[in-house]
Amino acid sequence: MSLLPNPEALMTDQTNLAALLGSRICHDLISPIGAIGNGVELLMMEGGPPSPELALIAESVAAANARIRFFRVAFGLSGGEQRIGRAELTKILADTSQGARVSIDWKASGDIARAEAKLAFLAILCCESALAFGGRISLTAQDGKWQVNARAERLRIQPDLWESLSKPKTDLAPAQVHFTLFAHEIAQQKRKLVVEMSETEIRISY
Repeated sequence: MSLLPNPEALMTDQTNLAALLGSRICHDLISPIGAIGNGVELLMMEGGPPSPELALIAESVAAANARIRFFRVAFGLSGGEQRIGRAELTKILADTSQGARVSIDWKASGDIARAEAKLAFLAILCCESALAFGGRISLTAQDGKWQVNARAERLRIQPDLWESLSKPKTDLAPAQVHFTLFAHEIAQQKRKLVVEMSETEIRISY
């Protein structure tokens, strides 16, 4: 009997463990952040215009809440028959984009499997990496095929990051980990990934 783990199985176990960790962190943070938001709302209801400090706290809490809900979809566990509604997805994206330089247009209709939502959100994160100066991301789906387009007057393309989608890298920075997770999730779902780029647009299809 071999005592050495199967490398592919070990990689899958590590990825699932990372997803479980992501789900746990988001789950544990969402409640206290929500409680802080409720407290701020009560303070703002006491009468009179809110102070600049209180308004800043309220804005920061809302942004943190939205980002954690986004990360819960992108980094959390997505197995089984779990589904997520279009209304919830568009709300998360609208809240995440509030006041940001990148706008997101979710054109896919109906509820979708959580695994599909995970792939879409990871694709958004990859596109955001190239939209450092702002831009627009649109997502469409037809017959199970997804198209994610990112457009901007100027893109910041880091070739090594995009190459890592087909040639995995082990030296990515924490802020770039979504590229590795996206590539792994594409493989797990047995999808074919195509990425096309121009000076002003990135087109991802899978």
